[in-house]
Amino acid sequence: MTRTKNDKALKRRARQVAALPVRVGAAGPEVLLVTSRDTGRWIAPKGWQQRGVTGADMAAREAYEEAGVRGAVAAEPLATYQYAKRLKGERLRACEVDVHLLQVEEELADWPERQQRQRRWFTPDAAASATGEPGLVEVLRSLGGVGDARAHGPHGASAVTGLD
Repeated sequence: MTRTKNDKALKRRARQVAALPVRVGAAGPEVLLVTSRDTGRWIAPKGWQQRGVTGADMAAREAYEEAGVRGAVAAEPLATYQYAKRLKGERLRACEVDVHLLQVEEELADWPERQQRQRRWFTPDAAASATGEPGLVEVLRSLGGVGDARAHGPHGASAVTGLD
């Protein structure tokens, strides 16, 4: 069997961090998804883990840059999932994504990637149906109720998620 560059890339997992922005709406919990820049698929805001930056801080940054929201971020990931990211030139890269719950406190009218993405609030079930990432679908379907995600403080104080 001949190994391709894609085969090798899928064996080495790159680390990404996602924010799962949540709020409690009139009908119950809601999650905010954004469109990907390349295909327009509904996804959670996420990006590559950077050395020296906590997962919670990365999740907060991605939520601000991609979705224009700020809020309290859980210090520990709610879940982790894996997927194959399609890169330029049809290459694939195996990724492991840590998902941090973000309790939305502020939704901005303007944000860095506003011209490149759409954002939309969904119920967890509707979000699971809208996204094409199987691992994210599992995370969304597991949401029973959305509680308080107390933010990590400036010195890394712990955070609590309130999922039932």
